[in-house]
Amino acid sequence: MQEHVKKIADSADAIATKRLGEVTIKQVMDLVVACGATFGTNEHFIATKLFVKREQREMFMILDTLSEDSSGTDSEEEDMEFIRMVLSGAQITTEYIGTYIDKNPPRTSTLSGMGWLKETLHTPGECHSQLRMSTEVFMDLHDLLVRKYGLRASLHMSAYESLAIFLFICGGNESNRRSQNRFKHSGETISRKYDEVLNAIMAMAKDFIRPKNPNFPDVHSRIRDHRKAYPHFKDCISALDGTHIHVCLSPDDQIRFIGKSGIPTQNVLAVCDFDMRFTYVSTGQPGAMHDTSVLYSAIQVDDKFFPHPPRGKYYVVDAGYPNRLGYLAPYKGERYHVPEWHRGMESKTPKEKFNRVHSSIRNVIDRCFGLLKMKWQILYNMPSYSMTKHKRIVVATMVVHNFIRKHRTEDLDFARFDRDLDFVPTIPERYNKFATVADGSTTMQNAPTMDAFRNELATALAVAWN
Repeated sequence: MQEHVKKIADSADAIATKRLGEVTIKQVMDLVVACGATFGTNEHFIATKLFVKREQREMFMILDTLSEDSSGTDSEEEDMEFIRMVLSGAQITTEYIGTYIDKNPPRTSTLSGMGWLKETLHTPGECHSQLRMSTEVFMDLHDLLVRKYGLRASLHMSAYESLAIFLFICGGNESNRRSQNRFKHSGETISRKYDEVLNAIMAMAKDFIRPKNPNFPDVHSRIRDHRKAYPHFKDCISALDGTHIHVCLSPDDQIRFIGKSGIPTQNVLAVCDFDMRFTYVSTGQPGAMHDTSVLYSAIQVDDKFFPHPPRGKYYVVDAGYPNRLGYLAPYKGERYHVPEWHRGMESKTPKEKFNRVHSSIRNVIDRCFGLLKMKWQILYNMPSYSMTKHKRIVVATMVVHNFIRKHRTEDLDFARFDRDLDFVPTIPERYNKFATVADGSTTMQNAPTMDAFRNELATALAVAWN
């Protein structure tokens, strides 16, 4: 822990040193004399104040160099005009730099954004509470983004603080104003740094949202250790489903995104494996579009990257999809969801038994979506961004989700799901108005070969049930 905090402190010191620069008082006064300002005058006072800062010194030296081309006159009036021009230019430069470069903190506090981050990383449990991951995971994510995916420190901010801003906003659905108050930077800086981190994490997507092995040679332990499912579901490789994510668009753009819930959403299609890792995601389809249409659109548009099940393997899907080759759906009209089995009688018919096992396997995608939204609450109520940015944020949260899952350090949220394989989090009350209803079952025709396969599985399950 101390080593991590020391790295953060060293980074902050380096930035502070870079900003300060090395200049002596004598060098400043030499420039004041060089510009021709007379001691004791207004011009002398202004020039002294301006030349303390590096940017103004450089501006004067450029202007002074340019003036050499027009030298050769002894006119005192022209010299004074040049001095006034230099000082006027310096004053304009001061205004520009004060507004866009050397910004003063918009809030007064004894704890800067970097100071808050150091304290957060050093306090046990606080990093997970504020940034949704442990200190060790945060440091490793930072190092990976800097080393491989283009995240960079700037003159005024370390990459550590930039990453913290992104995680703070996404994790707690914090506004730009609250982020300004927390990190002591302007709204423009907060937005710019957020986008820089978003771009870097998006570059990770191709490496982190994909199957571990596209051929799926082994039976996953979740299936192998499931007494009812194995060996009947040994060829099941992942779960596929859609979820609705709130979008905030202009009135003209949002109409086609309004679905059954009455609010604008995008219908996000995802595939996850039994380690609760996302292996594919398709974003941006209107909330009014049915899950089946979203799937077929993804297969057609994204055919090159869509992880089609290998021959003889299949995804488990819910009743919103047809029972097609490579996509095993439950029986319609029978009890299905896990809570229904907890409340009612034991399953009796082969179809009910099939649905019960199918549901216990397929719920991994519900749990993945639930954990994703629980950890990254920006997904419940997106700010007013462009549709492109809405889509990128969804993908970025899945990338970070997978990074945390892959890390050697146990995550508190994932640990809760690992302890209870039926746990699906409920929607926080304050976000109920943004919750969306699920799509109904599809009316599209099933494939006869997949129906026959499902019937064989149901019969085998019923025979081996006890």
